[in-house]
Amino acid sequence: MNLKKMLFVTNFDKLWFDALESLMDLRKSGLNHVVFLHVIEKDKVAMHRGKGYLKEEEVGLKQMADVRFIDWAESIFEKGMECGAYVVVGNYIPKILSTAEAEKADLIVIEAHKRTKVEKLYVDSTVLELLRRTKTPVLVHKYMLPSGKTNEKPFEVPLFATDWSSPCERALEQIIDIKNSVKKVVVVHVVSGDSMKGKSKNDLQMLQKENKKRLEDVRITFEDEGIETETHLYMGEVIPLIENAAREHGATMVITGSTGKGAWRERWLGSISQQLAESSELPTLLIP
Repeated sequence: MNLKKMLFVTNFDKLWFDALESLMDLRKSGLNHVVFLHVIEKDKVAMHRGKGYLKEEEVGLKQMADVRFIDWAESIFEKGMECGAYVVVGNYIPKILSTAEAEKADLIVIEAHKRTKVEKLYVDSTVLELLRRTKTPVLVHKYMLPSGKTNEKPFEVPLFATDWSSPCERALEQIIDIKNSVKKVVVVHVVSGDSMKGKSKNDLQMLQKENKKRLEDVRITFEDEGIETETHLYMGEVIPLIENAAREHGATMVITGSTGKGAWRERWLGSISQQLAESSELPTLLIP
């Protein structure tokens, strides 16, 4: 699961070249190729203008994106890396998927997309739709924090949120593969309130003991790889506890696994990984 080739998807809104540069620590772990992608969505352009879509406008948008990518590519080449670029017209998710497949990308980087309250009721998030349809890790990058601070080295202190699932096992392996870019890992497991319902005091003590043992096994696995590690077990509401742990322990990003499946529960309530990607102020790396 080496991350040698990155697909960097940008609308020139939240992800500019400085956001890309913040990911260059991955070069220590083998990153040597960046592919830029800008998708021009006709419907959104027309909606923004309040009028119909014009072919001349498409040409202008392509030219502007090309100029930006040429400038970015020069900087990438100066670092001794390979680079490619696509400026395409079409639907956002299908174009990401087709480009990632054509380029055999090891990592897809996208910007965060916010939805209105109404959209959350019936519209799948970009993150969830993408995860359903790809086996490639997806980084929802948030370079600029609401405070104005920037995430200049997101891979330095990742918080690894695990639920012991197969995708989280793959996330663990991914962290090991990029260990040269990591200074310390904060491992967190949250026992949800739902899983504690109806359990006796003895049952809860056994549950706590079992999860502490599993966290210790993860700590030993990481430290055998030379990665400094700390572990934390929480009980309660999953998303707020993970976000609080990230702030308390100085995490620079969140890494977790995601099934990305289209079950009705995920469609209506949203997956934990999707919610983290949307609500956390930190970059979120999701491993299908």
